[in-house]
Amino acid sequence: MALSWDQAVAKLVVALDTADASQVHGLVRTLTGRVGCFKVGLEAFTSLGPTIVEQLVAQGARVFLDLKLHDIPHTVERAAAACARLGVFMFNVHVAGGRQMLAAARAGAEAGTPPGAFRPLVLGVTLLTSLDEHALRELEIPGPPASTVLRWARLAREAGLDGVVCSAQELAPLRASLPRPFLLVTPGIRPAGSAPGDQKRTATPAAAVAAGADYLVVGRPITEAEDPARAAEGVLREMMEGG
Repeated sequence: MALSWDQAVAKLVVALDTADASQVHGLVRTLTGRVGCFKVGLEAFTSLGPTIVEQLVAQGARVFLDLKLHDIPHTVERAAAACARLGVFMFNVHVAGGRQMLAAARAGAEAGTPPGAFRPLVLGVTLLTSLDEHALRELEIPGPPASTVLRWARLAREAGLDGVVCSAQELAPLRASLPRPFLLVTPGIRPAGSAPGDQKRTATPAAAVAAGADYLVVGRPITEAEDPARAAEGVLREMMEGG
């Protein structure tokens, strides 16, 4: 079934990868109504601090806090609780931290959520989309990326996470093995005809939606476009084609 415009908007996440607060707020103003969620990653968070998240949440924006938490379970549990107190829509942790750490992240999210409030979705990062099979060999992780992603995604579900971050190339086998409501969030999305940049495992919006992605993360093709609003609309139209 084809996606409606509103359904495509709800699935689109735009990465605010900048240290400039005025640029962050300008992009949010420009893209509100065309984007369902805004991703605040390491560059913005380490430069602007939790304040930028609090400001966006106060304005009614859904925030994906992309800090990829990875530490001992106790530390991750406390950090996850802090993420929940910020009121974010979702945040992520590295699956490579292991089962105990993943369970601690879920527990922290629950503990930090105020009574009656929405608990943020907790996502596991499997393999970064900048990694390919050559990079995995250097890390002494055997096999193709897809097999590692599937093993780690199953571990994330068993530990109580709501979903995983994965590339579009792993979407089909993951969706076949891990049906909804387990979420698949896919970065490395590049509109048809755009350059891949430093991403190795990319896909078009239409292909990602067709393969089962629940949320698509798009950064530079929108934020660095001459007209970000028009670029976002182009991505939405491609998403509707994939639905």
